[in-house]
Amino acid sequence: MPTIARDTLTKAAVESAKPRATVYTLRDDKPAGLILRVQPSGRKAWAVTWGRGQARNIGDFPVMTLAGARIEATQILAEIAAHGAPVKAARGAVDTFRDFMDEYGRYLEATAKAGKATVAAIKSVFGGWYSRRLSSLSITDWDGLKASRLAGGTKPATVNRDLDRIKAALQQAVAWGHLPSNPLAAAKRIKRGIDKRVRYLSPKESRALRKALDAREARRKAERERGEQWRKERNMKALGAFHGYTDHVMPMTLLALNTGLRRGELRQITWADIDLRAKVLTVRAGYAKSGKERHVPLNSEALAVLKAWRKQRPEDGPVFGVASIQTAWEGLLTDAKITNFRFHDCRHDFASRLVMAGVPLIVVRDLLGHGSIEMTERYAHLAPKHHAQAVQALVSAT
Repeated sequence: MPTIARDTLTKAAVESAKPRATVYTLRDDKPAGLILRVQPSGRKAWAVTWGRGQARNIGDFPVMTLAGARIEATQILAEIAAHGAPVKAARGAVDTFRDFMDEYGRYLEATAKAGKATVAAIKSVFGGWYSRRLSSLSITDWDGLKASRLAGGTKPATVNRDLDRIKAALQQAVAWGHLPSNPLAAAKRIKRGIDKRVRYLSPKESRALRKALDAREARRKAERERGEQWRKERNMKALGAFHGYTDHVMPMTLLALNTGLRRGELRQITWADIDLRAKVLTVRAGYAKSGKERHVPLNSEALAVLKAWRKQRPEDGPVFGVASIQTAWEGLLTDAKITNFRFHDCRHDFASRLVMAGVPLIVVRDLLGHGSIEMTERYAHLAPKHHAQAVQALVSAT
């Protein structure tokens, strides 16, 4: 019998696997039986194989990481060893919602990057359900909790996120055989009252923000010069003058204004995601909010910022790699005398300027990585010139 070639897969090998004309398979040896199928479409799916021609799909990359796939595969192979095949009952008896969440929590933390945070969010909102029997949960429970949350001032968008999390959890309970069907399958997201806040900078505010960024850079350089003089007088080792940006705040802000990336995406992009020659930044599916990869062209300012910052960050890895810029951001807004403008609003500013420049909404949607065109339509009113031309066409036609 021919030997099947297996290798110890690495994260880099999985990420770099490119689609071919036909489907092909990468095989892992930790454990033997774990495979990654790469489809011509680019989809990468994990599966466990055993016996002759027997397999079970366990998840897609990058939603399920290599580490998570190994944990899931090891568990399934243990079930096969004990029962001859994967059996849902082998996962253990589940009675209460707490029992299920213990199991689901381990699964999420092993397979999803934000798994721990998701589990914490579910416990915070649905903690009152933990002592309930899993099989007793119903849509009536959700309706009561939703009404209570809204009455307490929770925003509809937040309530929708609550629903998305709990529906996904209970759907997994169905997949594992703990429930015959999802009791919240018919629960609908709230469509009215969703905050469609669009805050963008006026030309005056835009100039003020950039002036504040320049002033902050100048101030920090002056402080460094004074510090160097102080150290010299005490025979202390010099830190050296700043060359380029003094820290991440200015390049991160300018990149946000010119690409529309979310704060979380900016924190996670790496230099491998940026092609300075092709002038394209890739937002990977693994950290994109939509779970879908997208490519954002770099305009001249974004390109210049990244080239300058790259000289200061020659090592590979995260482009910024910071936890927060909130303190610095608040200081910038104070200096620029700008109110009611969050860092996330840089994304609204990016989209708003595109729409006002006549860029079609469908293109804006793709650049922002929105899951649907409805999310992008909040900017439609910012194209009054085109609306006016459309109405004027009625007069021209008569």
